[in-house]
Amino acid sequence: MIIYTNETCPYCAQVKQELEKQNIKFLNRLTSEYPDDWNDIVSLTGMPTVPTIVYEDNIYVPGRDFNDVQSLVNRLKSYKKSPYSEAKHILEKTKSLNYNINVAFTRLDKLIRQIENKIK
Repeated sequence: MIIYTNETCPYCAQVKQELEKQNIKFLNRLTSEYPDDWNDIVSLTGMPTVPTIVYEDNIYVPGRDFNDVQSLVNRLKSYKKSPYSEAKHILEKTKSLNYNINVAFTRLDKLIRQIENKIK
């Protein structure tokens, strides 16, 4: 497992400390010392956020894939290789993304209508 961090990130330090506490081995890569690798990760995810973890060909970005240290640790500890193809994963994630976008816009539309009704 590789964890991309920077020197000034307190959340990075917290994540590394918990991984060590849980005896989860990792390589720490400072983004400033591995700029090419880091740029590849950012190009792939579109999210220049640390700490970003690369584990078993998966990339875990804070906020997108985990919301706190414990959820990350739980996810890593319970990791199991999927029996589904990469294409199936992409299809299902795209369907989920489309669903979530639809839900968000529906909520936004409802909120705008409520505001419009109040100002009329």
